[in-house]
Amino acid sequence: MSIQEIRDPAAIRAAMNEYDRVGRTYFLEKYGFGKAREYLLRDAATGRLYDSKAIVGAAYGYAFPGQSPLSAGDFNGGEATVEHLLTSLGFEVVHIGQDWSREEVVATVRDYFEMLRLEASSQVFNKSEHNEHLRQKLRTRSKGSIEMKHQNISAVLDQLGLPYIRGYKPRSNFQELLREVVLAEVQQEQPVLQKIVDAIEDQTEPGNRNYRGVLIEPPVPESMPTSKRRERLPRKLDYAARDERNRNLGHNGESWVMGFEENRLNEANRDDLASKIDWISYRCGDGTGYDIMSFEEDEITRFIEVKTTNGGSLTPFIISRNELEFSEEAEDAFCLYRVFEFAKSPKLFIVRGALNRSLHLEALDYRARLKALLA
Repeated sequence: MSIQEIRDPAAIRAAMNEYDRVGRTYFLEKYGFGKAREYLLRDAATGRLYDSKAIVGAAYGYAFPGQSPLSAGDFNGGEATVEHLLTSLGFEVVHIGQDWSREEVVATVRDYFEMLRLEASSQVFNKSEHNEHLRQKLRTRSKGSIEMKHQNISAVLDQLGLPYIRGYKPRSNFQELLREVVLAEVQQEQPVLQKIVDAIEDQTEPGNRNYRGVLIEPPVPESMPTSKRRERLPRKLDYAARDERNRNLGHNGESWVMGFEENRLNEANRDDLASKIDWISYRCGDGTGYDIMSFEEDEITRFIEVKTTNGGSLTPFIISRNELEFSEEAEDAFCLYRVFEFAKSPKLFIVRGALNRSLHLEALDYRARLKALLA
């Protein structure tokens, strides 16, 4: 048995169709192949990539129905065998595992920023279609590798304190080249990025007031390397600071939490406590170190500070010194309610107790006065 006996491209195509139908993991397990380390078959029409040796082994069974498919030990892979066969039948084979080139990174970053612009303006787009379109340009990159690169871009933007696409959770361990290209794109496209941030900040009404299932566990962020230098961006692009200054967003977020708290206590059959919830910041103004006074089901006071964003759950936010100190004084009675994806479909998680125990705090500003002259 020899793979050179395969003369009909239809057998290769049949194996590719099965691969698409059952998925990579099942296909490789069924035919007894590992993941390709160097060479992948590329579908020129869709940009999809396939484990070339596994495809050829399965194709043998399609080419000769009376015989079994070939296993990994029946033939050698590589340039002289599998690649030669596939190219002779009119297919394209690409060499994988190489570092991303600047052209590839630039194309991916620009595609990401386009999706971010569409998301910020509430326009519908399909991430899979964008991925597939990129694969037409990036001939050696798989769907998974492009998704990972998008998550890397989110990580760079997150480190810069800028919004990133929901669904692309920040993942570090990226090329320095990627950081360089993202920074260049941010500097070059400041007017576009300004519109993105403006569009996100202009959405100040909650997506809904359905409180069922909105509470999640605090997310566990990936450990991010700290940059030795802080990138200085225009104040108008400081996303966390803009969230803090957005009075309508903050007010509506607190109003939404008031409804959440009333619903929580009513469902616990504590209507008496629900009627006593006090919106302190609305009634008295800021400065108390918390926004809302609510209750546990056993009547113990719960002091709530609300931080609201239209960004994702890992979007950074501003904590005042007063809020930090009060959280230390109130201890477990203090609760930070982080409300996120507010304008789309609000969700929240709760951080309880002194904030310096659970948050990474970075000093941003100082109160300054002239030093006294020493005698």
